[in-house]
Amino acid sequence: EAVCGGLPNLEKHCENVQAFGVPAVVALNCFPGDTRAEVDAVARHCEERGITCAVAEVFERGGAGGEDLGRVVLEMLERRSCRFRFLYDLDRPIKEKIETIVREIYGGEGVEYTPKAERAIAELETIGLGSTPVCMAKTQYSLSDDPTRLGRPRGFRITVRDVVPAAGAGFVVAMAGDILTMPGLPRVPAATRMRVSPDGRIEGLF
Repeated sequence: EAVCGGLPNLEKHCENVQAFGVPAVVALNCFPGDTRAEVDAVARHCEERGITCAVAEVFERGGAGGEDLGRVVLEMLERRSCRFRFLYDLDRPIKEKIETIVREIYGGEGVEYTPKAERAIAELETIGLGSTPVCMAKTQYSLSDDPTRLGRPRGFRITVRDVVPAAGAGFVVAMAGDILTMPGLPRVPAATRMRVSPDGRIEGLF
């Protein structure tokens, strides 16, 4: 599947991005085992719907494989058509902002809060962090908080188990499901295997 939930949901994902006032670019990540027919099918699907798409072959070709995608993004930036806006009014309560994200972006039916999350929200709003943006921390495998319900499931509710401040960055983080937040680093950081060769090639990313 080219995107979370497959091609039928591609337009919806682009609409989600555009809801923030910014244009969408579909980065089609290609791997050595992908066929030309598969790549062409996704590219054609995007073209027929007026969706900007660019092929990225960074897995196989490194930085050179991302040049086309980079050019497309730069061209879009040069048009200066971006007018970023939040999905919600920042002055609304934290719960209302979380529920807006869950319903309008994830397609969920609603939100449950643990007692710990309820207490955290009340405290954050008391100390003046209620009018900040909300960052959702959840599994990357699903638009729900359940990693076993892959892609874009239907008829789900998300459980927020805690809400923590990121006061320096100016937002709060809603923790949904069993998710590890950064720094989730391995014993040997990947950076130790990376280097830039004298001719500018980046090595060790994969």
